[in-house]
Amino acid sequence: MAIHLTKESRVLVQGMTGGEGMKHTRRMIAAGTNIVGGVNPRKAGRSVDFDGTEVPVFGSVAEGMDATGADVTVVFVPPAFAKAAVVEAADAGIGLAVVITEGIPVHDSVAFLAHARHKGTRVIGPNCPGLITPGQSNAGIIPADIAEPGRIGLVSKSGTLTYQLMYELRDTGFSTCVGIGGDPVVGTTHIDCLAAFQDDPDTDLIVLIGEIGGDAEERAAAYIRDHVTKPVVGYIAGFTAPEGRTMGHAGAIVSGSSGTAQAKKEALEAAGVRVGRTPTETARQVLAALNADV
Repeated sequence: MAIHLTKESRVLVQGMTGGEGMKHTRRMIAAGTNIVGGVNPRKAGRSVDFDGTEVPVFGSVAEGMDATGADVTVVFVPPAFAKAAVVEAADAGIGLAVVITEGIPVHDSVAFLAHARHKGTRVIGPNCPGLITPGQSNAGIIPADIAEPGRIGLVSKSGTLTYQLMYELRDTGFSTCVGIGGDPVVGTTHIDCLAAFQDDPDTDLIVLIGEIGGDAEERAAAYIRDHVTKPVVGYIAGFTAPEGRTMGHAGAIVSGSSGTAQAKKEALEAAGVRVGRTPTETARQVLAALNADV
């Protein structure tokens, strides 16, 4: 099993015929993802050849779903059109929308996330690397060759740190890795993934990667304390970040003692989470926790 994405997932790509869409659709197909179509109203009726795999282009998400039974869409459209793309997908009744686009205005994200929730569509992102169930399916831009299938579940704000922890633990392997995105407002939270991993019988341990800014990690710590029985190992990026300066993601900003890496580390440790100060130390903590449960 896995969370949110399996080998049975049938994936559309909104913006497939653009530069980024073409590049990453080719990579997703190579990883074994069942890409069933692209969406571009101006190129509907055509098909695109990806190294011998012909992928049809549809005029809308609804048309693509009707023709293929798609249940996932990956959004590679410019920021100005992202809101319309997600609203269209939600109106069509898609189950999961993975929004890779960065630079989307926050008020647009708030609007399309509220609309998607109302329609019953789960959104991962925006400004995220997507998610991967190694050996089964890859929806987004996460490199597919840095980890094997296994029994660790990973949820992360940071794309780069997702990749690093996957690589550090590549021989141990993962059930699913989810990059939720680092914008101030995202569709799927640490808590959402913690709940899913807790219920997944093929996930034995959860890795949580956070960063400075906001209180998502503190809220995750409270949820872990009350609802998660599986071991959790954490890493918080930004221990040396200067106060008041945005670091990388739009949501990563420290104000006074609020949102600091130290405060998040303390909250997680109080909930029984082992927290590493570097990715490599975090990987060692994961291995130690797994060995302790053998």
